Amino acid sequence: MRILVTAPTIFEIAPFTEKFPFAESLVTGVGTAFTVYHLTKRLHNNHFDMVIQAGVAGSFSNDMQLADVVKVRSDLFADLGAFEKNNFASIFDLGLAGMNEIPFKSGKLINQTIDGVLKNVKPVDALTVNALTDELERINHFLKKYNAQIETMEGAAFHYVCLLEKTPFIQLRAISNYVGERNKTKWKLKEAIRNLNAELIELYASLA
Repeated sequence: MRILVTAPTIFEIAPFTEKFPFAESLVTGVGTAFTVYHLTKRLHNNHFDMVIQAGVAGSFSNDMQLADVVKVRSDLFADLGAFEKNNFASIFDLGLAGMNEIPFKSGKLINQTIDGVLKNVKPVDALTVNALTDELERINHFLKKYNAQIETMEGAAFHYVCLLEKTPFIQLRAISNYVGERNKTKWKLKEAIRNLNAELIELYASLA
């Protein structure tokens, strides 16, 4: 089975690459634009049976503990649209795209392949933003509008490319912080990366 492991930064998958130095990996860079370009380029030049995106994430919910690992069943582009009169309208609200236009389903990018893997890892719904913020009003708006549990800067782009390329995929994330908390002394980044890589190594070994 040919597997590609991707991450926004090398630090997020460093323990994995040390364990599997010959595994195929791709560091895309942070954000949607970098992810779309580098992942699409790699997939156009190669066939993979599975693509795994691994990284850290912020949690909207205190029900999840810092350093917990989750798998993403759906993602979406949360801030793609327009802010008007203190309200946000998505590209679907604006009529610029259809909510069920391929590869979207009700405006979401859904992964149908995660149920059979990492059964001990909690499935969650995610949203993707281009800019992280500590502004409580905006955070509450996204939370109310989308009812997501975690936030990243690359997940929706990853889902979008893989769905259009018809490539099986898994987005694996570890909770490094709570959304809105920008004081990194309150994050658990090292612990999140450690737990993320433990699950990633187990997943990779079970598939390879």
